[in-house]
Amino acid sequence: MATSENKIADTDEKILIGKGEQSAWLTLGLANRHGLVTGATGTGKTVSLQVMAEGFARAGVPVFAADIKGDLSGISEVGESKEFILKRAADMGLTFQPDQFSTVFWDVFGEQGHPVRATVSEMGPLLLSRMMDLNDVQEGVLNIAFKVADEQGLLLLDMKDLRSILSFIAEHAAELTTHYGNVSKQTVGTIQRQLLVLENQGGTSFFGEPALALKDFMRTDSDGRGMVNILVADKLMQSPRLYATFLLWMLSELFEELPEVGDPPKPKLVFFFDEAHLLFNDAPKPLMDKIEQVVRLIRSKGVGVYFVTQNPIDVPDKVLAQLGNRVQHALRAFTPRDQKAVAAAAQTFRPNPKLNTAQVITELGKGEALVSFLEGNGTPAMVERVMIRPPSARIGPITPEERKAIMDKSPVKGQYDTTIDSESAYEVLQKRVARTAAPAGGSASGGGILGQIGAIVGTIFGTNVSRGRLSTGQIIARSVTRTVTNKVVGGVVADLGKSVGGSMGSSVGRALVRGALGGLLRR
Repeated sequence: MATSENKIADTDEKILIGKGEQSAWLTLGLANRHGLVTGATGTGKTVSLQVMAEGFARAGVPVFAADIKGDLSGISEVGESKEFILKRAADMGLTFQPDQFSTVFWDVFGEQGHPVRATVSEMGPLLLSRMMDLNDVQEGVLNIAFKVADEQGLLLLDMKDLRSILSFIAEHAAELTTHYGNVSKQTVGTIQRQLLVLENQGGTSFFGEPALALKDFMRTDSDGRGMVNILVADKLMQSPRLYATFLLWMLSELFEELPEVGDPPKPKLVFFFDEAHLLFNDAPKPLMDKIEQVVRLIRSKGVGVYFVTQNPIDVPDKVLAQLGNRVQHALRAFTPRDQKAVAAAAQTFRPNPKLNTAQVITELGKGEALVSFLEGNGTPAMVERVMIRPPSARIGPITPEERKAIMDKSPVKGQYDTTIDSESAYEVLQKRVARTAAPAGGSASGGGILGQIGAIVGTIFGTNVSRGRLSTGQIIARSVTRTVTNKVVGGVVADLGKSVGGSMGSSVGRALVRGALGGLLRR
């Protein structure tokens, strides 16, 4: 429900961010043009982020934000009428009314929020190479592994699947080299070692099923307010490459899944990327090109991306040019690099004749900022010096007990909390090994457990039974074939993999029909 403060501060079309000589309004219809929040440590960036998140949530816009220090979690609890908050609100002509916002906590490690997972196939070789810091040769071999898995209908869901397909191409390096280029066991071994490093950083927790459905980020509560999704990132930040690659994957998935909407009256989702410099550090050119493309084009999907970092120079120029809404907190000019950052920050604003922008940046107090938001037909307003309005919800972290109470009432409780281990590349390749190990013409009771598994698989797929007579296993297999054929004719081949029991791309789904069931379909 709207509070008295909100009636004074916000409108159906704008969010009040701060006040100075002029009020600083963020227009909802231009909020998908992205933004940047910068400033030195302790100058108020997190409070500005919270004020913006609260404004979007009130307007019915879902929010996703990474919480590095835990301070943003207070948005889920009722604000406190502390003296400095009441004074700031009064100075701005606002009546402070405590408020709180519906919140869902997420955590890659599943410790302080619902687990967040993606499949190896969804992540893809480019982002995985970035995550493991592979060179060009190693990235090429990883691409071959994905290609072979696709062609053979092998689902790559978790880390053991990726290890299995890498072992497979190492064993068949000679024959694969003639088709795809050089594949050496030494290179595969290097990738396997990097996988071990990734596992030690928590990669095992991240890769698997049930994979995250991004629609679960785009919810509203019973009052029509946008849900605030908080990624608990204090532990994740100990693995900065995993953190950055995960958030880039999320943006890429949003870009691919959401339809084109142009410029909606308000965004469909707003995404806050804290410690944004980690995304760009040492990023190879192909990855930088992908980042620039996603940031440039995701605007038309109705998604606003707001980078939060210390210095504007942390963000490459091509990306910086896409960020139309700016909040600049104080910077300190103690070193030549600091002075360069101040000059760069000042130059990105539309000049105001009343302000010496570069000088003011170094003089701003805590909670003050220089702001410039898009207006009218998308042109930036002149830079203004303002005091950021106080948040309505609590400032600072919540207690473990409060977090548990919120998670117990979460709309996604139980949906992601239990890991699912579907049959995928690891299991299929294990069965192949078992079938190969079974003695020729052996029965299901011979050759130990491996022989039994091999005989069962052979029977189902018709390799151990004469063609003149159908076994029960073959009847079942042909029944499966008819079901699959009907799905293909029905035009839902892209959904086949998920109906069989796993999250996967449509290309892998097609490969499953071509590969694993290809022999059956040709009978």
